[in-house]
Amino acid sequence: MGTLNINPELDDQIFNTINPLDPEEFRKQGHMIVNFVADYYQNIEKYPVCSQVNPGYLQKLVPNSAPDNPEPLEKILQDVKRDIIPGITHWQSPNFFAYFPSSGSTAGFLGEMLSVGFNVVGFNWISSPAATELESIVMDWFGKMLNLPYSFLFSGGGGGVLQGTTCEAMLCNIVAARDQMLRKIGRENFGKLVVYTSDQTHFSLKKAAHIAGIDPENFRVIPTTKANEYVLCPKSLRLAILKDTKEGMVPLFLCATIGTTSTTSVDPLRSLCEIAKEYGIWVHVDAAYAGSACICPEFQHFLDGIENANSFSLNAHKWFFSTLDCCCLWVKDPSALTKALSTNPECLRNKATELNQVIDYKDWQISLSRRFRALKLWLVLRNYGVTSLRNLIRSHVNMAKHFEGLIAMDKRFEIFVPRKFAVVCFRISPSVISRVSTTFDEEQVNKFNTKLVESINSSGKLYLTHGVVGGIYIIRFAIGASLTDYRHVDMAWKVIQDHANVLLIPGSF
Repeated sequence: MGTLNINPELDDQIFNTINPLDPEEFRKQGHMIVNFVADYYQNIEKYPVCSQVNPGYLQKLVPNSAPDNPEPLEKILQDVKRDIIPGITHWQSPNFFAYFPSSGSTAGFLGEMLSVGFNVVGFNWISSPAATELESIVMDWFGKMLNLPYSFLFSGGGGGVLQGTTCEAMLCNIVAARDQMLRKIGRENFGKLVVYTSDQTHFSLKKAAHIAGIDPENFRVIPTTKANEYVLCPKSLRLAILKDTKEGMVPLFLCATIGTTSTTSVDPLRSLCEIAKEYGIWVHVDAAYAGSACICPEFQHFLDGIENANSFSLNAHKWFFSTLDCCCLWVKDPSALTKALSTNPECLRNKATELNQVIDYKDWQISLSRRFRALKLWLVLRNYGVTSLRNLIRSHVNMAKHFEGLIAMDKRFEIFVPRKFAVVCFRISPSVISRVSTTFDEEQVNKFNTKLVESINSSGKLYLTHGVVGGIYIIRFAIGASLTDYRHVDMAWKVIQDHANVLLIPGSF
């Protein structure tokens, strides 16, 4: 036998390995992180809202390889402050008016902490019963707050599930609709399936359709017009369907939107659903942004006709203070999802599942693993209550009305489409630009408004994003950051006016 060689130095390393989950160390470092984040929010207005760094900046600041030995959290947090924060676009800044909101809240953060702290992998009921059952409960709670039809609730034969994003929800629905239809017409007709949408539908639908195998040639984008406020016209939809059916195609899926990305337009659900029903088309209603507002009775009329849809989703991480990611999806027929998405390997077999006593959410989504997202939604609902949540949303809507009033007092600007929620779409009026530009056409108007947004964002004082609708460049002012108040709206308007004043000097553009 050979001689056993002992390396004392290696032996010491083995027996001095750190404990990666020491409760006392977690308590100490957790307090440090909470204080760091609290300080960040106290000072958030000191940072440029939109990051001002150049591409590749971080590669010049961090080492080329990971450290061999542990580094103290104090040092790491110093590096976060020095190197990471300058590269962050501050979505929670009260001066963030871009895209749609990604609203945070103390309850949302704490719910996320609980979820991460437990770190369960709740793919089926037996893997963590509370994760599944709480999700079913809060989805019914939320559905009742929205006044969704009984058929979308578990008690009515439907049900809700928490997905990561809208794209995931759309993909699940298209796959379910696809398989449901192919069981009727045969898989050899896959290439005939057609998806319908408007030119204002979120681009994630096209991505989901592509992943689901829908032929790109069968993705129908129906144009909208300013005359009907960029909503999907039922007459245009019917004409598109009739053309397809005459050519032997099979209408499969329609996505209607409550709160489109560019202008927050609302498609006429009732009329669209009635047409879809004639042809057996699956209707998904995407309310990623505006759905949260429908907990307020005054906005629930936008859901008129939802009872004839097959599925409905909203992003609680946009305007419901639940932090990314938290997409709420309701379906009327859960079996359509489970037939398309179920997997039943031997390692996951258990009595509760086999007796059909429980929900296994792995069969309602694309991936197997899933986080305990329901905890943060549960905390938000309980910690704030329905009345306060409604008032928070109403406060943002009222601030948007206030911003509308400011625009109306300055005749150099115009509202592009009527406001419905808390996003105001506007631009500098073409008639004003014609007086300061040597050449004048719609392209020049677009360039001028583009220059205005770029100038504002480069100041770091606020952050705006734009949309292009019917070839027209519009500026979007989206209110929804949790820290935003009227003084921030007033300040933003002054910044917009100041930058417009510079650009509107004759000969400056």
